[in-house]
Amino acid sequence: MLYVFCRYCIMEDLETDLLKFKGFYVHHKAFDNDFLENLDDFEIRDDDIFVVTYPKSGTIWAQQILSLIYFEEHRKRTENLETIHRVPFLEYSSGHIDFGKRPSPRLFVTHLPYYLVPRGLKDKKAKIVYIYRNPKDVMCSCFHYVNTYPIFKAVDTIEAFMKQFLEGKVVGGLWFDHVRGWYEHRNNFNIQFMMYEEMKKDLRSSVLKLCKFLGEDLSEETLDGVVKQASFENMKDDPLANNESTLYRNFGPKLREGHFLRKGTALWKI
Repeated sequence: MLYVFCRYCIMEDLETDLLKFKGFYVHHKAFDNDFLENLDDFEIRDDDIFVVTYPKSGTIWAQQILSLIYFEEHRKRTENLETIHRVPFLEYSSGHIDFGKRPSPRLFVTHLPYYLVPRGLKDKKAKIVYIYRNPKDVMCSCFHYVNTYPIFKAVDTIEAFMKQFLEGKVVGGLWFDHVRGWYEHRNNFNIQFMMYEEMKKDLRSSVLKLCKFLGEDLSEETLDGVVKQASFENMKDDPLANNESTLYRNFGPKLREGHFLRKGTALWKI
């Protein structure tokens, strides 16, 4: 499952849990060699939409926002389908979803670096939204995440995890390389960068910015509904958007009280 991709393993022997694939750290148990080796040839449609993030940078939030923009049945709650199925992970859904049969526009999320995504994205027709977040908040979110679910090896202190994070020895690799790589190669793609902190500060303006890039013209009423349902507090209580059910199915009961969507705060003020 895609969530295995988010295992930030902190074992002393990294080789037992992490595998470096073309310079990018993945979890060896989740590694699908055939899929990743052939991902370069994945057929891209002109109207495909990809959200790219470093883990814990607003991925689940983006799934909810796109679901609200594109699916009226999601906004009106007339269909009981989780956002992870509406906007699946590219690299972790290949065995469960036939992407070729999905209607357009196809929506995806991914944590992949710029050099591992399908080459068809470089024709600049399909659209990419890259969401980046202050690395201090990313690291803090990752730390609490691995200490919540029993499938992960717990980390005693934030200092211990910080060392691992700053060395890039986590799934996703080095935060700085991921963000810099996409930004430095932005001219190769049809890409819109969005800052997590700006989204927190003014979600309405951020949704409007996103809709303009995607070519979606929402009515004022629809826009109001998207912004309201995509607020952190509403997402936290929404079983179709907060990933609690999916995490339970794959990871089992949590080690401690709390929610997958913990605080969603932005310590870095803009």
